[in-house]
Amino acid sequence: MIEIIFHGRGGQGAVTSAEMVAHAAISEGKYAQAFPNFGPERRGAPVMAFARVDDKPIRLRSKIYEPDITLVLDPSLLEIIDPTSGLKDDGIVIINTHRSIEEIKKKFGYTKRVAVIDATTIAKEILNLPITNTTMLGAMVATTDVIDEESMIEPLKNRFGKIAEKNISVFKRAIKETKVEV
Repeated sequence: MIEIIFHGRGGQGAVTSAEMVAHAAISEGKYAQAFPNFGPERRGAPVMAFARVDDKPIRLRSKIYEPDITLVLDPSLLEIIDPTSGLKDDGIVIINTHRSIEEIKKKFGYTKRVAVIDATTIAKEILNLPITNTTMLGAMVATTDVIDEESMIEPLKNRFGKIAEKNISVFKRAIKETKVEV
């Protein structure tokens, strides 16, 4: 089973991202679940969302404590959370940042594998908004084999309707521009 944590701020699409991963996985014939973890937070408050993907039915219903993948949609969260906490030894943290992998690892002392993407810039250029969820999904596809690129297209179309093509553009651009620690 692959377990994923999305760290974001209210309104950035962390919950939507988890749901789209689940829909994409199900379209591939896998089993998946997605769920948020937040209380009465408001727009801009830190939130977490979770996704699980497996080839067999998922019976576990608890919060994820030891993820295989952690995505950080807002780089300001790095000052208040440790996205590598509980991350499995062979796990990866995917961060929205303009900084290099080396800069991030040095500044925060991360010892786990890191991938970076300047998702905010991509989102602003294409969507004219700093909403990074679909960009970060592209980064996840670029760095893992949880879901295939093509499996994400239909969930993006279903979720975003008239603006789906722009979201598909940021998704595909992120796949090309994500930098991954080897």
